[in-house]
Amino acid sequence: MALPLIKLGLAAAAGYFLYSSYKRSRAAGSTTNASDAVDDIDLPANPTVEQKLDAGVQETFPASDPVSITPPSETAYEAAQRRKRSN
Repeated sequence: MALPLIKLGLAAAAGYFLYSSYKRSRAAGSTTNASDAVDDIDLPANPTVEQKLDAGVQETFPASDPVSITPPSETAYEAAQRRKRSN
């Protein structure tokens, strides 16, 4: 009676080992690093529209966001801080 249970236990342990080693070998999530693309963006003091567009394309890589060359909008907190400074 004990021998079949030992065989079953060994088979279960071997299956668990193979499964866990398989899961560890697979990379989870994205294998690209978006900050690598964003960190290298350098614009001159007065960039042309084409230079802004190129920088916008680099900023959106590797995501599928649409390219935007307009400045980001002001948040409510930033607007409140600006009003405090102007008063």
